[in-house]
Amino acid sequence: MKEVIMFGGGCFWCTEAVFSVLKGVISVTPGYAGSDTPNPTYKSVSTDKTGHAEVLKVKYDPEQISIRELSTVFFASHDPTTLNRQGADVGTRYRSIILWTTPEQRERSKKYIGELKNQGIKVVTEVKELGKFFPAEEYHQNYYRNHPDLPYSQVVITSKIEKVQKEFQKLLKNNLK
Repeated sequence: MKEVIMFGGGCFWCTEAVFSVLKGVISVTPGYAGSDTPNPTYKSVSTDKTGHAEVLKVKYDPEQISIRELSTVFFASHDPTTLNRQGADVGTRYRSIILWTTPEQRERSKKYIGELKNQGIKVVTEVKELGKFFPAEEYHQNYYRNHPDLPYSQVVITSKIEKVQKEFQKLLKNNLK
């Protein structure tokens, strides 16, 4: 049985690269969600007027990786305490958001956030049901793999991947250990 969940934690180039190295993750697709505005584009979403967030559609096998494990990586790979901001990326499109597709995902996500809040972490992550998902334009797909030598990839994305590889070795696909 395969499931889908969406994570938004800043630039989708980063989240795509992070989640693509995890075992049990079948596919990752950058795109836009969190709003009913039809047919968003990168240009329109960048205005912060469509209501969409940059998100990552994660198709996964729950027998190989759990929602808790996915959530742990998600919260460790971005700052869930800053409203509409991730580092230098500012705007509602960069908000921290989980878009669930099953009631179990909703409950487990809310439970995990509750645990973080009980630790004194001021989480601002939204948790809401997925409405419509719009895949990002082709040039956003596989961005890190296609552009590993660009400065953004070298400075921002590589550091996130290295952190995940260091902290979550048991969750990595076999060829990355």
